[in-house]
Amino acid sequence: MKMVSLWIAGAMLILSAGGVSPVLGAQPGSKRKASELKVVLRSRTETSSDSKRFHVVHTNASWSPAETAIVVCDMWDLHHCKNATLRGAEIAPRMNRVLHTARDMGVVIIHAPSSCMKAYANHPARRRVAQVPRSKQLPDAIGSWCHQIPEEQRGVYPIDQSDGGEDDDLAEHAAWAKELTGRGRNPGAPWKKQTELLDIEDQDYISDNGEEIWSVMEQHGIQNVILLGVHTNMCVLGRPFGLRQMAKNGKNVVLMRDLTDTMYNPLKAPYVSHFSGTDLIVEHIEKFVCPTMTSEQILGGAPFRFKHDRRKHIVIVMAEREYQTERTLPEFAVTALGKHFRVSCVFANDKQRNDLPGIEAVRDADLLLISVRRRVLPAGQMALIRAHVAQGKPVVGIRTASHAFSLRNQPIPDGLRDWPEFDKAVFGGNYTGHHGGGPDVVLEANAKAAKHPILVGIDCTAFVGKGSLYRVSPLAESTQVLVSGAIPDKPGEPIVWLNMRQDGGRSVYTSLGHPDDFQQPQFRSLLRNALYWSAGVPVANVVPPGR
Repeated sequence: MKMVSLWIAGAMLILSAGGVSPVLGAQPGSKRKASELKVVLRSRTETSSDSKRFHVVHTNASWSPAETAIVVCDMWDLHHCKNATLRGAEIAPRMNRVLHTARDMGVVIIHAPSSCMKAYANHPARRRVAQVPRSKQLPDAIGSWCHQIPEEQRGVYPIDQSDGGEDDDLAEHAAWAKELTGRGRNPGAPWKKQTELLDIEDQDYISDNGEEIWSVMEQHGIQNVILLGVHTNMCVLGRPFGLRQMAKNGKNVVLMRDLTDTMYNPLKAPYVSHFSGTDLIVEHIEKFVCPTMTSEQILGGAPFRFKHDRRKHIVIVMAEREYQTERTLPEFAVTALGKHFRVSCVFANDKQRNDLPGIEAVRDADLLLISVRRRVLPAGQMALIRAHVAQGKPVVGIRTASHAFSLRNQPIPDGLRDWPEFDKAVFGGNYTGHHGGGPDVVLEANAKAAKHPILVGIDCTAFVGKGSLYRVSPLAESTQVLVSGAIPDKPGEPIVWLNMRQDGGRSVYTSLGHPDDFQQPQFRSLLRNALYWSAGVPVANVVPPGR
């Protein structure tokens, strides 16, 4: 089979002095000039000091095009990993459109295919670099790889890349290495130049040298740098012209997160999909290195998405202080959902009870997982949740979600909105309180629902409810009880049920969700099954994490 050459090396786009900013939706060749480059930057800020929880924050910025650079990192013609080669070929045409559009708007483009300078010895774009005087203000070690900046010490690196990140099937990888050898390439390092899927114009620059690239930036007065390319967790972060060097040396650097890829093998921790591995690296970057943006801010339309990235988007909304779900749910999400879902976490504002920073993620959510207790929200935030439900999208609730958006005998503060009917309207529930702390809740599956996908592999005799028993009877006729629970001397109550809503959406609710419930594998499997079923993803044959 003929393979497409594709590994694109560190190309850096730099908006030249007197250049122009991208105009949203502009097409290559338009050469439309503008006085400013407007970007939306996504970053993550800790909810409070040392909380280990992060809000997603979007910031509008206006940059001078003459002071801005866009960097594309290490997109080589070939790679030793076949899957990485294929993904590079898929992403390159979109990158090329970004380069053309930026170039037409006055952007200076620097291609930096690392270890490939020999192929460009006589290229005008390479000769242009030699004409740039070496900067007299070179930062220390700007010519060296940077493995970590101090800010990263506050977090834990999210993936295990100790095997180099190869995600090829072993047999395919061996065949690919044989093919590379047959083509006269070193199968361990087959790149010789930048992929031909990216155009290099004579007006561009070519360099893989940190001092040279910094000097070009200094000559053009560059303050803002946008990086795109591969690989996010290696070259994009660590090269002399990478994110870490740019960040620590004072540039306003951002990652174009939809035009990047990660070297990550899903058989290594945290055992998530390849694309979820990239998401985790992007989150790490947004927390500790720099903000990110997406390519449609230059090209218009929608962000790029790999054709094999078919994950649905789960947004987990957490705002309660009783059951520690701000800790248990994110941990659960990585291990139980990372193979088949893209997951966003929304945490309550630690300083303002009735605020959910980052709730904008709900706009493109395929499923909501709600763990909220007695919060009222700004009108715009509540509207996002109502819109999700009105569109017939699925909702899963745990524990306090039955009284998520209603206050108990308290006035609603001005400007905020409640939703006291949320329990009935979304879950078909009827929460009226609980029996208080006491004995474990003994669980029993509904025999008539034993074959429901949510109960696949679940043995209700193998775990118990650790939280107090909720009073929820009677439920709406649209519900189906899957699991019931009982404590001594009290009537039994539904514990897990589904609701087919009038808007056509699927909802699942469970009054389980105590932190000790999450210690029980059967509960984690039950919640995982509920999320898969609600999202319309087959539950059968879901392999436990790490296997």
